[in-house]
Amino acid sequence: MAPLASACLLTQQQLVDAFFMEHRAQILDLAAYLDRLDRSADRSGEDDFRLVALRRAMQVLCSEEPGRVERILMILSDPVVEPMDSRDRQNAFGAFGGSPREAQS
Repeated sequence: MAPLASACLLTQQQLVDAFFMEHRAQILDLAAYLDRLDRSADRSGEDDFRLVALRRAMQVLCSEEPGRVERILMILSDPVVEPMDSRDRQNAFGAFGGSPREAQS
């Protein structure tokens, strides 16, 4: 049985009817976060790698080219594939900020 290449079993109208309100809330939450950043007491985080990655991801989100999920995931992922000698943190950052093990470009 061949997999469905790019088919969604729901129509666009069914998708809008079922999921619009959920995604409306998510985009409003993101807008509120960005507004809070704008109103912060200082601009010390403007160049933070996570915000830079988030802004790049939003540009991809607004594009009309297919494959947005994969492109955004790659923006927010660590491109390094070599194993680490030891774990450097207990938790993840959610975006790649570079490190001594940064990928060679």
